[in-house]
Amino acid sequence: MGRALSLVSVAAAAVACASCVTVPLQQRVGETLPAPLPDGPVVFDYESLDERSVSAPALRGKPAVIAFVVSDTLAGQAEATILAEVAGRDPDAAAYVLVAVEPKDRRELVQGFVRFFADRTKGPLLGAMADADTLLGLGPFGDVRGLTVVVLDAKGRVVLRKAGVVPAADIARALAGAPR
Repeated sequence: MGRALSLVSVAAAAVACASCVTVPLQQRVGETLPAPLPDGPVVFDYESLDERSVSAPALRGKPAVIAFVVSDTLAGQAEATILAEVAGRDPDAAAYVLVAVEPKDRRELVQGFVRFFADRTKGPLLGAMADADTLLGLGPFGDVRGLTVVVLDAKGRVVLRKAGVVPAADIARALAGAPR
């Protein structure tokens, strides 16, 4: 009886504590993630793969679509394809960014990955490497490891944050609703 009671107590404590966690421990693919993010603009600065800045101040002024990917996964490649197609259709609607959630020693591989998809669109596709906090799931957008797409409005506020491969239609809807 005592052991059963202690297990119930542990389970109750875990349920109570789960509401304190701001980053989901597990997420379903395609799930719109809760936004444990500030209501205001998100501050970030990722290591660009070229001379163009991938930071909050550099992207502010128009909406941005940021896909956090791992370049050698099918999901990452699928999302890069989608992002490249969206960027190619309406290159002026937003800034389009692929952020590789990978160690810095994969930079050259990631540069080729981004270049491949940018060449397909002839659009303004930016590439960057995630910072140390993002690699740990503690970055400014919460836990984006695996695959997560974030859409920001022109002021840098999150209007969409979704896990898994995000269809072009979802990105287009978020951009259409993003204040400019």
